Amino acid sequence: MNPPRLDLAFTVDGSLDSCLLLSALAYGDPVAGARLWEGLLSRWLQELESDLPAALRAPAYSLGLSLCGDAEIAALNAEWRQVEGPTDVLAFAAADEALDGAPPMPRPDPAAGGAGAGEAAEPLELGDIVISLETASRQASAAGGVLEQELTWLASHGLLHLLGWDHPTEARLAAMLARQEQLLGCAH
Repeated sequence: MNPPRLDLAFTVDGSLDSCLLLSALAYGDPVAGARLWEGLLSRWLQELESDLPAALRAPAYSLGLSLCGDAEIAALNAEWRQVEGPTDVLAFAAADEALDGAPPMPRPDPAAGGAGAGEAAEPLELGDIVISLETASRQASAAGGVLEQELTWLASHGLLHLLGWDHPTEARLAAMLARQEQLLGCAH
């Protein structure tokens, strides 16, 4: 089975320190990183397909992934979570809990004149993942790891949040972390 098609909007804050960007290797490169992240996220979505509710199963997805600095993520953290200071990763899911019970967003139906038989269906919008490259770098150093591993860890965590995973309890956190480990095992 092929991985789902992914329309990825990948951005890197151009004001980040060039040494920091170099330490992220291809993961922080605006061009090479887009291809790298697209392949990785597609494989993870393929791996997660059996866990997804029917409403989140699609042949194509769309999401955003941004690498930024501490100042930008701190501003987002304050605005959206009312938490001061930077964090490592934020996920903004397109499927908002406040919309539970609302009719689903319509998808083009090839049989009803939507996407034609030869056309690809519109991708299902998942949302956005924002990672602070500065925080990720500090965390990687503190753990004795490498930045690329920390970035993939944070991206997998963000993706699971976009797909409805959460960790309000220790048991749910343990389950989510175990699933992240499985995703990282199939990352390469």
